[in-house]
Amino acid sequence: MTALCLRRSSLKPVLMVAALIGALAFATVASQAADPLPSWNDGPAKQSIINFVEKVTKPGAPDFVPLGERIATFDNDGTLWCEQPVPVQLYFALDRAKALAPQHPDWSTTEPFASLLKGDLQTTLAGGDHALIEVVMATHPGMTTAEFEQIVKDWIATAKHPKTGQLFTDMVYQPMLEVLSYFRANGFKNFIVSGGGIEFMRPWTERVYGIPPEQVRSHAGTVSLTYCGAGYAQSAESRLDCTESSEPFGLPLIAPSCAMLMAARGGSMIS
Repeated sequence: MTALCLRRSSLKPVLMVAALIGALAFATVASQAADPLPSWNDGPAKQSIINFVEKVTKPGAPDFVPLGERIATFDNDGTLWCEQPVPVQLYFALDRAKALAPQHPDWSTTEPFASLLKGDLQTTLAGGDHALIEVVMATHPGMTTAEFEQIVKDWIATAKHPKTGQLFTDMVYQPMLEVLSYFRANGFKNFIVSGGGIEFMRPWTERVYGIPPEQVRSHAGTVSLTYCGAGYAQSAESRLDCTESSEPFGLPLIAPSCAMLMAARGGSMIS
């Protein structure tokens, strides 16, 4: 009996610590529920987001939007994850160019590939959208969509930012992850509408942002699909507009009313 009493007595400090941890965890959850955007500084930007969500989700309010019609769109580069010193997809294109260079000896003397292969990304960027599209069109097509998806997944799993040394998928903005979660919890369907390549983004956005592939759109170009026996081979085509007829995966255009839309781009929120 004495030994049993001693064991019970020795458990008291452990139970006190467990109770304290539980209380702290409850307080943290309660704090997060009270403030859905804890990483945001208190101010007009944070309050405008909260006000927007409250006015479109309150039944009977003039701006109320029913479930199923709530849509939020977000840019990706510079909004959800880093864009400096250059867009992440350019690093992917650089590695693809290096892998494909033996098949294209002319790239060593032809811009924008010559600068890209030298690692001179700023000179590549100086060529503007035309140069970037040329690089993407040369390094991304020529394989099945499944093959390209696997290449992206393998690359994004280990690729790191050259300055921070962190994985690119860790170079996301915590305040924006909170916005995505806040909108999702209030019945919004979040979309990405970005200038980045749609097939580059779709393999990893669900894991990183909770946004599934069918809710990722790009206005930078189209992907043409050709059946080649083993699957569909993709080829790129430059396009700077966004028309429903050119969407290979049949995702409809997003055209909700202003009351249904909260758009985020370049760090600014537009309602």
